[in-house]
Amino acid sequence: MVSEGTTAKRVVDEVSGWLRVFDDGSVDRTWTGPPEALFLMEPVPPFDTPRDGVTLHDLPGDPSLRLYLPSPPPPEGRREPLPVFLHFQGGGFCISRSSWLMYYQFYARLAASVPAAVVSVELPLAPEHRLPAAIDAGFAALLRLRALARDPEVELVRSVDFSRVFLIGDSSGGNLVHLVGARAWEEEEAFWSPLKVAGGILLQPGFVRSTRSRSELELRADSVFFTLDMLDKLLALGLPEGATKDHPYTCPMGEAAPPLEKVRLPPFLVGVADRDLIRDTNLEYCEAMKKAGKEVAVVISEGVSHSFYLNKFAVDNDPTTAKRTEELIAAINGFVRLH
Repeated sequence: MVSEGTTAKRVVDEVSGWLRVFDDGSVDRTWTGPPEALFLMEPVPPFDTPRDGVTLHDLPGDPSLRLYLPSPPPPEGRREPLPVFLHFQGGGFCISRSSWLMYYQFYARLAASVPAAVVSVELPLAPEHRLPAAIDAGFAALLRLRALARDPEVELVRSVDFSRVFLIGDSSGGNLVHLVGARAWEEEEAFWSPLKVAGGILLQPGFVRSTRSRSELELRADSVFFTLDMLDKLLALGLPEGATKDHPYTCPMGEAAPPLEKVRLPPFLVGVADRDLIRDTNLEYCEAMKKAGKEVAVVISEGVSHSFYLNKFAVDNDPTTAKRTEELIAAINGFVRLH
């Protein structure tokens, strides 16, 4: 009931199940979709006692970071400094948190498998913080890593090789890999030393155009986690005011973006799912990068859709999803060993 003299807040925009934007600018991200999916959004608290092959540590700051370390460490004779994954979560720039179980279950497994240190960035969310806020936060996270690399007193990261930092991102986080990677490589090596961005891994990145691709028109959404309506609405809230999906943040291979030939970038691995609604624009990006002379490896996951590896229920219960997740981790591992 609304008290006399007050006015009820009115919903002015909504992404079904995910968020509601009110006329006073506030945002409610309470999940209202299928309750059986809620467990994927449960935050995982940090822990020092090894579990799932890792320990998990929160590093508050601007931005805050979450550190996965393989545990127990390899035997003394086989111990090598750990490469680093700097992780940007997905969510169309508007939803999801790096502490969620959907990310933990994959990135703990990746950290233990490679083995590697994984550093997840707590990104600012739109529409309160539209792009380029998340890009700025990603770059600031790299600067935090540089500070850690230059401080020999930080015991937590003494086993880490900061000369082998790999950016990695899911969905819209894949866009950030391209954008943060390009900004990082604008600087000279001395600016980052001893840190080096050695590569980037874009997992079903959110690259699109204003016009629908063939895969968007022909494939059917098979999950509440990714639909065309959700894609359109989240990007409308995440991009700068008035921007279309042809903006360079979401279409780096488009006419409005800087020519890829002139953009300095590290080697990339791009993960494409063949049942992904935006499969065709993912592949278009890969071809444009290759045409521009960039080093790009592509791994295509057959029979699965967008961000399949984050769905713990499917990974645990569907043999195809389990197999494709295993193959994806192997491809990431191979890419890291090459660079």
